[in-house]
Amino acid sequence: MKKIFTILLTAITLSSCSGDLENLNVNVKDPSNVPGEALFTSAQKSLVDQMMSTNVNDNVIRLINQYWTETVYTDESNYDLVTRTIPEQHWQFLYKDVLKDLDQSAKNITNTPLGLTENPLDKQNKLAIIEVMTVYTYAILVETFGDVPYSQALNLNYKTPKYDDGLTIYKDLISRLNNALGKLDTGGESFGDNDRIYGGDISKWIKFGNTLKLRMGITISDIPSESALAQATVASSAPFVFSSNNDNADLKYLTATPNTNPLYVDLVASGRSDFVPANTLVNAMNTLQDPRRAKYFDNNMDDPTTPEIEYIGGENGASNSFDQKTHITKTLLAPDFPGTILDYAETEFLLAEAAERSLYGTPADAETHYNKAITASILDWGGTTEDATTYLTNPAVAYGTATGTWKQKIGTQSWIAMYNNSFEGWSSYRRLDFPVLIPPVEAVSDVPLRYTYPIIEQSLNKTSYTNASTAIGGDAVETKLFWDKF
Repeated sequence: MKKIFTILLTAITLSSCSGDLENLNVNVKDPSNVPGEALFTSAQKSLVDQMMSTNVNDNVIRLINQYWTETVYTDESNYDLVTRTIPEQHWQFLYKDVLKDLDQSAKNITNTPLGLTENPLDKQNKLAIIEVMTVYTYAILVETFGDVPYSQALNLNYKTPKYDDGLTIYKDLISRLNNALGKLDTGGESFGDNDRIYGGDISKWIKFGNTLKLRMGITISDIPSESALAQATVASSAPFVFSSNNDNADLKYLTATPNTNPLYVDLVASGRSDFVPANTLVNAMNTLQDPRRAKYFDNNMDDPTTPEIEYIGGENGASNSFDQKTHITKTLLAPDFPGTILDYAETEFLLAEAAERSLYGTPADAETHYNKAITASILDWGGTTEDATTYLTNPAVAYGTATGTWKQKIGTQSWIAMYNNSFEGWSSYRRLDFPVLIPPVEAVSDVPLRYTYPIIEQSLNKTSYTNASTAIGGDAVETKLFWDKF
């Protein structure tokens, strides 16, 4: 668990705990004495920080997805995930800085007596929201690695926790999510300002939980043995999911450290020029005349005499001149640009998938959801309804005329839309097998379909590691996970 001083500093900076004199008596070395609300705030920020980060030590999904590529140091663009122990960092952040803090937050809130003015539903709502965030985090771990520690993961009595079967975990997470959703009650309140995503709005958390549930149902929809569960999960969640960009799960960053967007920290505050947009994405968007180009990329290459080469992506996996390639949009680099972990555009793409799979509606409904998804993305990036309408009339974009199967159409456009939510773009790519990504020039593997297990697990938890590696079919980045094999 991160140092308690850092937790309290973050909580205070984010106005997430009171400044009364009683707090001076808290033993800051004992996390059981830290307010559960402060721990929740810290876990929430740690989660979004990790999902948004582009630090090559921590998160390289933008490079795997070929949204960005590197300029000088190209190891990660060529899928070298182990030199910097990237999987270990992802593992540690989610287990230690998110799940452990959420677990302790729930314990502390449970053990805090109700105040004279507190509605009993408030505590119930807080615990349910913690559970929803816990489910989200474990789902990310399973979708990243496969089998992972779960039943013994947060129990200090287990020094070498076993790895549970990924599908078994996933099914239990869906059950836990159903239970948590049943406890969220708009008659009470919750975290208020301690909640940096929804400000404690229970109705928003109900939509978030159902949208997460929709995503999880779609994730297992290709597993023949789980078709009934996938159907039930999707059908029961779909009527209650995000309905506009106002529902997006955006963590509100601030303009002052330590609460700025990690992209600002990684690229602006550090003064680095390590990344440029990859030609895979830039060329695809150029071909489609995508109106989001002006929102995704800087116009540093704009030359009135050669408008056709306004955006030039870096060669994926090669050394690239920063000055001679299109740059990342300044919008993303603002210190207070929000971090998004789930949004309305993704929701509509998931509903389009659900329709094509006849899990919710029929294939005839897919085009409507596809159009809504693209429109939502364009509007969210500052485009107009007219921009979206024009784009959707492009025969290469229009659902009825675009090239390929429904998986290619939805997969390609979902990949483009998930530009700033790279993990979900990666999940969509793995599930639908589109778009076709370009092999990096010095690739050390095929396109990663998972992270390998942390190297440290091989020495400190070898038996569990070995059993898990065997169970999933080998600890390689090319190993297809249980939901990606069919």
